[in-house]
Amino acid sequence: MRHCSVQVRGLLTRDELDRYNALMEVGSYLESQTRYDLAYTVQREVDLLIQPAIERLKDKGRARDRATEEFLESMNHMDDED
Repeated sequence: MRHCSVQVRGLLTRDELDRYNALMEVGSYLESQTRYDLAYTVQREVDLLIQPAIERLKDKGRARDRATEEFLESMNHMDDED
């Protein structure tokens, strides 16, 4: 089973995180039983579950980029005034 990144896990809601942990446990058990066919299905469910958190992470990145752009523009305006 592939884990998602720490950043994505940090943006999961409590319910999503509980479900994520349960699915990972089930998937690990299936892998230990060499039931990779079923573990693949569980992995797909995990991938669907984390999509909202991935979108939240992208939104945070876009907001950070906008803030950086605004800061750089304000610095350029200050340089122009000098």
